[in-house]
Amino acid sequence: EKVIEYNQPQFIESDPIQIPHLFSKRQDIEIAGLLAATIAWGQRKTIVKNAKTIVELLDFAPYDFVINHSKEDLKKFENFVHRTFNGIDLAFFISSLKAIYNKHKSLEELFLPTDNELNLGPSIDRFRTTMFSAPHLPRSEKHISSPAKGSASKRLIMYLRWMVRPNNTGVDLGIWKDIPLEKLSCPLDVHSGNVARKLKLLKRKQNDWKAVNELDKALKKLDSKDPAKYDFALFGLGVFEGF
Repeated sequence: EKVIEYNQPQFIESDPIQIPHLFSKRQDIEIAGLLAATIAWGQRKTIVKNAKTIVELLDFAPYDFVINHSKEDLKKFENFVHRTFNGIDLAFFISSLKAIYNKHKSLEELFLPTDNELNLGPSIDRFRTTMFSAPHLPRSEKHISSPAKGSASKRLIMYLRWMVRPNNTGVDLGIWKDIPLEKLSCPLDVHSGNVARKLKLLKRKQNDWKAVNELDKALKKLDSKDPAKYDFALFGLGVFEGF
């Protein structure tokens, strides 16, 4: 009931998922979604506001900007800041994405799992390795977390949900068709983690990658084909109902 209640178009109004929804071209959606998810911590209003600023800085054409920008064009990001993510980090993301799109048609190619991988943790680490193969300052590395290092990788897990889950109710975008739905995980943060523990779906106290794996198993018992759909219920109960 809670999945259905929160997996509705009005969910978008206060959520950073509204940013990729501004676009119709596949690569624009991918880029806008990745950047919005990357800064998705803190107050949701501020996240949405700053994600819209990023889109404006990209001239409302993320893919065109990424592919055709020069070093000179990156100077416009100097004053951007969202918490610890600043203009240096944003410029790095743009230049790294250019190198990726010069080799790949879609970011989906970097996240494709192998058959024996139960979830997308290894895919996230492969994506991280590719992103950081471009020249960068060490400060930027904290903005793409690593499941292999124990992180719950909430923002990238959420991004993958946006890109992969079908657009049946107008919330998720469902533009990536080659990643199996059952390999998605639930984004684990303070809200979803606390609710999951109250519902006896999760015992582990830390919100880390081990907890993501534990929650995966519990949610797959409820729906083995689409475990990430419960993100709406867990998040909604925590944020909107204080469960």
